[in-house]
Amino acid sequence: MIILDTSVIYALLDAADSRHRGALEWYEALDEELVTTPLVLAEADHLATTRGGPRAARAFRADVSAGAYLVDWWPTAAREAAELADRYADLGIGLTDASLVVLAARVGSADVATFDERHFRAVRPLSGAEAFRLLPLDTSA
Repeated sequence: MIILDTSVIYALLDAADSRHRGALEWYEALDEELVTTPLVLAEADHLATTRGGPRAARAFRADVSAGAYLVDWWPTAAREAAELADRYADLGIGLTDASLVVLAARVGSADVATFDERHFRAVRPLSGAEAFRLLPLDTSA
């Protein structure tokens, strides 16, 4: 299971994004499930609407409606994400990225689909893994 961040969703939606082609090639070859949090969906919807326009927003919402992403949120998720964001406050990690770190621990994965190297290379997985594997960036690793 791969944890999905906003940056990859947006790169897939926006053909003008410099990372679009790499993200699309990776996504088309994907055979694992993607899981994310409602915070990522809200952030991606906002970016699709404000940067990509109505067409990108419709495409994103069609993917959501079709079940392209699993969404997980549990009763203590907000508290866990807030505590983790506070722990990494010096990095400027927000609730959205923190929610993905706690989700990764919940599902037992260290694979994160993201282009956010600044945060996800610095934060250590809660599961005990040494580091997150960032996809598609670390695909050849």
